[in-house]
Amino acid sequence: MPTDVNRPRLHFTAQAGWINDPLGLTFHAGQYHLFFQYAPGHTVWVPEQRWGHATGQDLLHWAEGEVALAPGDGDDGVWSGSIALPGQGPAALFYTTAETATSQIGKARLARPVDEAWTSWVKKDVVAELPEDIDAIAFRDPYVLHDGTSWRMLMGAGLTDGTAAVLSYLSDDLESWTYDGLLATRHQLKTEPWTGAMWECPQLFRLADRWVLAVSVWGPVGPHYQAYAVGDLVDGRFVADSWQRMSYGESYYAGCAFTDAEGLQGLIYWLRGVADPAGRWAGSHSLPHQLQLAGDRVVAQPHPAVAAARTGDPTTIRNGASDVGLVADLEWTLDDPESTATVTVIGDGADQVLLHAAGGKLVTRVGERSWEMPISGRHLRVLLDGPVVEIFAAGGVMAAPVASTGETRTVAATGAGAIQSYTLR
Repeated sequence: MPTDVNRPRLHFTAQAGWINDPLGLTFHAGQYHLFFQYAPGHTVWVPEQRWGHATGQDLLHWAEGEVALAPGDGDDGVWSGSIALPGQGPAALFYTTAETATSQIGKARLARPVDEAWTSWVKKDVVAELPEDIDAIAFRDPYVLHDGTSWRMLMGAGLTDGTAAVLSYLSDDLESWTYDGLLATRHQLKTEPWTGAMWECPQLFRLADRWVLAVSVWGPVGPHYQAYAVGDLVDGRFVADSWQRMSYGESYYAGCAFTDAEGLQGLIYWLRGVADPAGRWAGSHSLPHQLQLAGDRVVAQPHPAVAAARTGDPTTIRNGASDVGLVADLEWTLDDPESTATVTVIGDGADQVLLHAAGGKLVTRVGERSWEMPISGRHLRVLLDGPVVEIFAAGGVMAAPVASTGETRTVAATGAGAIQSYTLR
């Protein structure tokens, strides 16, 4: 049977319809549960979003299930949120209930599962709203965590004066919530890096002995990407050491923090721009990223599940070329941090992806478009999966959609660097 080369193998896509933000990725009852923004019957975003649901054993291979939450019962749209697991009792799902007439200002609503399989959820009360004294243009995306003292809910927002903000709420029981003020703010005029006029999908988690606040940067102009700060929680406020950019290019967005079965901290993203040319589906998720702290920087690498999916012996490529198949894991090592080296991914006789490293920077070119990010070292990982490429370096991560029209991929490496290429199952 012919292979659908337009659909990635390991990057999650819905069988049909539109998806965007990954949500509530959780290891529960012996398997991983992945939820996501879903609009069946559409291949563009519409406000009548649902929570789709998929399950899997290894963070790479997913079985799509039934819709977990749908509009109705007071919701015009069931938008992004998160899942909290108390020590005892059922899980708590928090989502943005959206009214299409005022969709930029949402409310946080609670839902509870009807069974341990999490296949269906019962909607409960609205638990958090925008305070009357906060003048905002947007408010949504509840993220709930336990900060060591109490349950804390974050809501992403954009204030009318151009300040991106995270609002904070507290609870002892996941049912009743009290507004606790602004957790963090940064005005859109601040640069290095620019962090937008609004923060979507705020995520707060521990990494080593520090707190990390990760946000999806949104603004009326400028790029959309993931930014973060390493800092501390002091009297209910996040005090940042400095702000950093995590993702580059135009594809990664709406990062969802998760903890795997071994306790490793990770992120998974919506990949913008990945779609079926035949119009059956649109939207994909990244492969899972594992996070580590290096000084004041967060460094992302492919989750160990990716290396566990390797098959066979690697192929070494230095100043030469080799066929790598449709799905491959490339370990690219530069001879020194300032090396000049190029990797070209070729499919069906046409150059599809050009990766050029020089002077501590990487330029990625796909067709007529190109993006740049810092490398900060000698080692890079490049993951190829049909119409998706993901690139990992100590200086950041980048993803891009690429044309996928054939079964073969040839990787050519030139310059002061070499590749170890692994096939992924």
